[in-house]
Amino acid sequence: MKKPFILFDFDGVIADSFLPAFEVQKMICPEVTEDAYRKRFEGNINDWEEPVNVHTEKCRHDIDFFTEYIPRMKKGVRIVSGMKEVIVELGGNYSLVVVSSTITSPIREFLETHDLASHFMQIMGNDVHKSKIEKIKMIFERYGVGPNDCVFITDTLGDMREAQRVDVVAIGVTWGFHAPETLLRGEPFRLVEKPNDLLSVVSDYFKVSK
Repeated sequence: MKKPFILFDFDGVIADSFLPAFEVQKMICPEVTEDAYRKRFEGNINDWEEPVNVHTEKCRHDIDFFTEYIPRMKKGVRIVSGMKEVIVELGGNYSLVVVSSTITSPIREFLETHDLASHFMQIMGNDVHKSKIEKIKMIFERYGVGPNDCVFITDTLGDMREAQRVDVVAIGVTWGFHAPETLLRGEPFRLVEKPNDLLSVVSDYFKVSK
């Protein structure tokens, strides 16, 4: 019997990475505020010219985000406390895939550092496709699963909106980039305040999704 699939966002869910990511955005756009940066994740963060991405003449479009971010990620980004144990336990009952807007190689390196890479069937970063809609479709095709076989664990409204486009339900975590009131706009199955609570919430979701 095929295991259900859990799709994991990476930044903010597994990795506590908001501050270093914001630091790099401040290098690119010195006038960006924390609130403005968080608002960018209400859609796909790659949609650089969307209305929420307000730029000024001080913005440095010559700076590549990942060139600056990856060294900071390797040096200073920690795993969210409790997530390692949760991933290990979930990996015993579900098929796990990372669906992220960070590029694949540093995610893999991060997971290997924490002895977690082997628990994921695939890591799908920004280099696989910039759209999470398209990456989820790739999962459907590659593994022969449909929306009811999957749930997306994320910390952003933008991810929820992309998942909705392919009829995948999301579970929101409140320790990441977006506040609970923002996440609720994405109509998640449930919000989770502590990593360990994911175990019961994921189980509850798959009981009602069939």
